[in-house]
Amino acid sequence: MPQRFKRFGLMGMIAVLLFIAAACGNSNDKDTKDSDATTAAAQNENKSGTSESTTAEEPKEQTQEAAAEPVKVVWWHSMSGELGKAVTQLVQNYNQSQNKVKVEEVYQGTYDESLNKMKASMDSKSGPSMIQVYEIGSRFMIDSKAVTPMQTFIDEDKYDLSQLEPNITNYYTFDNKLYSMPFNTSNPILYYNKDMFKKAGLDPEKAPATFEEVKEAAAKLTASGQGGAGFAIYGWFMEQWFADHGADYINNGNGRSQTATESLLNSPTGVNTLTWWKSMIDEKLAVNLGRDTADTKKAFLAGQIGMTIDSTAGLRGIVDASQGQFEVGTGFLPKAADASQGGVVVGGASLWILNNKPAEEQKAAWDFIKYLTQPSVQAQWHVNTGYFPITTKAYDEAIVAQNLAKYPQFKTAVDQLHASKPSTASTGAVMGVFPEARQIVESAIEETLTGVKQPQQALDDGAKAITDKLKVYNQTVSK
Repeated sequence: MPQRFKRFGLMGMIAVLLFIAAACGNSNDKDTKDSDATTAAAQNENKSGTSESTTAEEPKEQTQEAAAEPVKVVWWHSMSGELGKAVTQLVQNYNQSQNKVKVEEVYQGTYDESLNKMKASMDSKSGPSMIQVYEIGSRFMIDSKAVTPMQTFIDEDKYDLSQLEPNITNYYTFDNKLYSMPFNTSNPILYYNKDMFKKAGLDPEKAPATFEEVKEAAAKLTASGQGGAGFAIYGWFMEQWFADHGADYINNGNGRSQTATESLLNSPTGVNTLTWWKSMIDEKLAVNLGRDTADTKKAFLAGQIGMTIDSTAGLRGIVDASQGQFEVGTGFLPKAADASQGGVVVGGASLWILNNKPAEEQKAAWDFIKYLTQPSVQAQWHVNTGYFPITTKAYDEAIVAQNLAKYPQFKTAVDQLHASKPSTASTGAVMGVFPEARQIVESAIEETLTGVKQPQQALDDGAKAITDKLKVYNQTVSK
């Protein structure tokens, strides 16, 4: 058995803890459920020209080339519903654009389900050529020794990385190597009901930018007989607030300078954020609708609350669903007025190439990935799903300008991404126990908002639990 798979096998027990116990339909799987995407129509012009035969050998060579079987690439992904249709269209367009590679896309359930299936397939080689993995699975993927870093193909091909958004690729870069290619990328923004703002005497063109302003707006909304705000109990939001305040979530440079060994969840940033959140609930300026982001979104669309926080992946769906009812306003993720300069962390998922496949198959997967990064393809993906384009020149495409004219709220998301200042905080934390850590954080938030524990105690307990998980994981990986 290859050495990398022996090492992978040693991680079996911790893998079960990470991905089965985590039940991470609560993780960024929410992106795949919340986005009201429409079918992508990315078109790539077929550049393989035809020429008339001038010699007897030409038809023979063309026949031999046509007879050659294309290299098959199996892509496992977790895009369902309209997003799944968009993925299918991407694959169809690529397959029609050339005849050397044939991509077969296979939906494998949620991110957790897909990753568990991949782990089960490693020894048999029955798994995929490439797989979509949520961002919080990155550390695990690297530790598994089961992937070929994207940097390997980038260097061989002299691919120009500068054409990609640095605030997106930074997350997936470790030890100066890009390990995976960003695919579906999002971050959280504030959504608010402009009609409610007008009725409450608030400026509908000015989104609350700080915790204090959110609380003031919620008070006025409540006083005028409308619901103030509602934020789902989602661990991703806490991660984002840490980053936006310029604070690391775990030690050792957010797990990037060295392997993380300690959670910083109970730092002043965490305590202050949760204290503000709890005060909104205690003063009845916000409602607690639980962990499911869909429930809070429904309340917002029903006009029951005036403000909420949600992923940019759901922006188009929220705007479309509100048509004829009220106008949606958007703003940057709010933070404390005295917060250090930081920025949001990208969420979503990226594409990884497995190293237990023949070199030819891995290179074929890379060819498909390069296709996905083309500006025209990224423009279509962005317009039809709401996810950010990862290629900067995609913003020059006409359909993106047309989309911004129809959905000006998209500009908020793009501006927030570009406003993020690179740091260990905004680049994002990485740890092998991230899925489970996110669940621990959500429990701590829940205990606080329901009055079971005070913010400091809840976060102290949560930080200890995550640190303990890190210790077990690190010991397992080092064997």
